[in-house]
Amino acid sequence: SYQEPVLVSSTDSVGTKLKVAFKVGRHDTVGFDIVSHCGNDIVVQGAEPLFFLDYIGISKVEPAAIEGIVTGLAAGCREIGCALIGGEIAELSDIYTLGEYDLVGTIVGAVEKADVITGEKITPGDQLIGLGSAGLHTNGFSLVRRILFDRCGYDVDTYIPDLSATVGEALLVSHKSYVRSILELRKVCEIKGIAHITGGGLPANVLRILPDGCLADIRKRTWEIPPIFPFLQAKGDVEETEMYRVFNMGVGMVVVLAPDTVDAALASLNASGESTFLIGEVVAGEKGVQGVGS
Repeated sequence: SYQEPVLVSSTDSVGTKLKVAFKVGRHDTVGFDIVSHCGNDIVVQGAEPLFFLDYIGISKVEPAAIEGIVTGLAAGCREIGCALIGGEIAELSDIYTLGEYDLVGTIVGAVEKADVITGEKITPGDQLIGLGSAGLHTNGFSLVRRILFDRCGYDVDTYIPDLSATVGEALLVSHKSYVRSILELRKVCEIKGIAHITGGGLPANVLRILPDGCLADIRKRTWEIPPIFPFLQAKGDVEETEMYRVFNMGVGMVVVLAPDTVDAALASLNASGESTFLIGEVVAGEKGVQGVGS
């Protein structure tokens, strides 16, 4: 059905969130995570996922762990409508610690050349819509582990009343996929820019989609912040600016739209089950992001 297709790809890993999965002994959630992360990375350019491949490097193959990972990978691919066409399992006992592994994924998608979302059409006056995150997603886990395991001495089975969950349950909440919601939104209105909020938080990820002369003015406290973030900030005595630089702080994706398309966009996103928030606007000024992490 494509007339002039452009292929868009992404390769990424789950990072040190795997260390939590090892402690808990649960492996399906990280499989889902890597597909969601990669899928979100290509849909920001408007690409529809086509296929996904995985790489698992492990000290010694453990069938239960591999089964859990692949179960999560398959669920993630079903979620975004792409094929899981294969992968590689490498048994490398000289590299990986017994009982641990690394998980990497590659996704390939396609979009019409005329429909690629680049951010170059963003202008002052455009509105910023934040899509709520499910929690930590897959970023900042080195800091999280230092705070909760090293500083606080918690175990993954420690129940935290403030989170209504054990530490392990709270940390393994899956990376939310926005692929289907964004593809539906594209049918309703023109999307000028999209930022997937991963490492670097709102400041770094919104910045990369802005053209010269555009300043993103983000207004704090215009969205719901999941309890995991203030809990980590208090337990780790982390400065607020650092929180916004490391974590998504409750906004997993930012969509930039012309003002006259906001109502239709919100209706579409809400119909897709997203939590949506008007978190700011684009103003004239030196290219940058203000209001968070500064």
